[in-house]
Amino acid sequence: MKRSYNYNYVFVMYDVEEKKCQKVFKICKKYLSHFQKSIFRGKITPSQLISLRNEIKKVINKDTDTITIIKMIGQSSFEEETHGFKYDYGEELIL
Repeated sequence: MKRSYNYNYVFVMYDVEEKKCQKVFKICKKYLSHFQKSIFRGKITPSQLISLRNEIKKVINKDTDTITIIKMIGQSSFEEETHGFKYDYGEELIL
C-alpha cells in the first residue's frame, strides 16, 4: 500500500521551451516565491499543489519540457545551505 503524505513545502524547477517560459513562470508565481531564474519555492497546501501540477501539465509538452517538484514534509527532513551572494527572500525555509 502506498503511503500518502501532506507536503507543506516545495521547490519547483523547470526547463521548458523558450516560448513557454513566461506561462510556466506565471503559474509558479501564483503559488510560490521566485527563488532563482527557473526555480520557485514556498509553503503550499495539498490542494494548491494539485492545482499547480494540473496547470503546469496543461502548458508543457511532456516529450520536450521538464518540470521537477521537490516535496518536503517538515524541517527535520531538509536543510538548506547557500554559498555566494545571498538574496533576502523574505521568508524562512520552513517555520
